[in-house]
Amino acid sequence: MKKLSITWEGIYDSTGYLFSFAKALCCAVKNSPCPEMAEEIVASSGFAFRMWVAPDLCPSATSIWQFNQQKTWVERGGISCQYIERMWGQEDVEEERRLEAIQLIRENIDRGIPVISWDIVVCEWGLITGYDDETESFAVLPITGQEGKMEYSRLGKREIPILSVLAVTGKTDPSQEDNGSQGKDCTGKTVRERMVQETLDIAKNHLLGNEWCENACGLAAYPALVKHLESGESACSWNMEYYLGTYAPLKWYAWKFFERHGLQELATLYQSVYENWQKAFEMKKSLDLSDLENRQAVAELLKQAEEWEKQAVDKM
Repeated sequence: MKKLSITWEGIYDSTGYLFSFAKALCCAVKNSPCPEMAEEIVASSGFAFRMWVAPDLCPSATSIWQFNQQKTWVERGGISCQYIERMWGQEDVEEERRLEAIQLIRENIDRGIPVISWDIVVCEWGLITGYDDETESFAVLPITGQEGKMEYSRLGKREIPILSVLAVTGKTDPSQEDNGSQGKDCTGKTVRERMVQETLDIAKNHLLGNEWCENACGLAAYPALVKHLESGESACSWNMEYYLGTYAPLKWYAWKFFERHGLQELATLYQSVYENWQKAFEMKKSLDLSDLENRQAVAELLKQAEEWEKQAVDKM
């Protein structure tokens, strides 16, 4: 077995439920040639701002989005990557894509970088950290943190049988992005300035509900959650804990991105947004939400966070 020594240590996750694709992406970049971009990529790829909520609070709604946009979104943040997928209705290319993905995984492990994959051991995003051609098995690190193994034959064929594999390969070549103009493009912006502007654009686009999703997305996620808190329906469920825990730490990555790039108004807003989501999660964990007063307190935290995010959109 050729295996990398990879753990989730050092990946900020204040709830233990951080959106698994974002967590895996951050960890892969942290263990790539550009570890300084690990936290930033969560925001610059847009995932720090994405929210999806199903009417029945089904947890799988957090993973229903345009998988084939992964490569584009990650590369907008300055990270080069390769991506292979096979979705439902593509059974005719199943074996071909699986073999391509196995080869991509081998190559990336040989580079010393773990590979992001859907549905390994648990039905979430996780990391493939090693491979063994003799036993035809991968070493995997699921979001639970318990290392395991998975046969090559099971790649893309587990509980939710779709294939989605993304391999971070390094940093995008700055000379190509700058068009040879001393670090600036044809508009006079540096690569860094353009990346920040594109992050603002992609964040605003999602928050305003312009990215495809069959569920409530962006700012519309707030009333979708508040509705359950006010009615009491599903408010006490683990599903509510999952949603609050999934999105709370993402707000931290948004806050830190703006802080790092000197956008102080947005940083201040997102610090407050993060703190409210975190408090809402902690209240869900510690209080009895069958009590109307407790539910109203959690709902008020989310309503105030929504107002701050609306203010942020106006400044993007």
